[in-house]
Amino acid sequence: MRVLVVEDEADLRFAVVAALRGAGLAVDEAADLPAADEALFVTEYDCVVFDRMLPSGDALEYVRKLRGTGRTVPVLFLTARDTVTDRVEGFAVGGDDYLVKPFAVPELVARVHSLCRRAGVMRPPVQHFGDIEIDTARRLVRRGGVRLIVTSKEFAVLEVLTARADQVVPRVELIEKCWDEMAEPNSNVVEVLVSQLRRKLGDPCPILTVRGVGYRFVTDACR
Repeated sequence: MRVLVVEDEADLRFAVVAALRGAGLAVDEAADLPAADEALFVTEYDCVVFDRMLPSGDALEYVRKLRGTGRTVPVLFLTARDTVTDRVEGFAVGGDDYLVKPFAVPELVARVHSLCRRAGVMRPPVQHFGDIEIDTARRLVRRGGVRLIVTSKEFAVLEVLTARADQVVPRVELIEKCWDEMAEPNSNVVEVLVSQLRRKLGDPCPILTVRGVGYRFVTDACR
């Protein structure tokens, strides 16, 4: 899942981006509305986190115009403005969530995860593929009842693959959804991570390589 963070305060932006990346999300960042506009033009995001008051303008007005173009990407506003009227205005223009500063970073991460899930096809929080259990709410994976220790990035890749179970997921799509703009498309980061994930999932391995294209999560391999 890929997120855009729009925040002009460098230290706060760094902290938010680091926390979201630590939670397994691919995160791009922008310091103002023009940069955010460019990012949204070229990339499809699962969620956008806007600081409401930016030197380049009020993000509330930007989101109002964004919704007018038919864009439905979930939006979370970060703001120091905490009156009921402020919150109602945020929802009225098409915002999906509103978090008042100062905020607890774990709460922000949980809210962003929730909005990202809302952006896609709604799925139950706990899914079973044979003996493999994937808990998207708690970010846990079990096989045969045994918890597997996977990294946030490994979970993100597994989440994308299982969302398209028995279908081929192109390598480029995994990069777009699980890595941010700093990733080098020609590197072997995907291959290395999938190899690690296969070792942890054990045999029979449900992740097949479709040579020259990408990967497929095969439900028949789940006992």
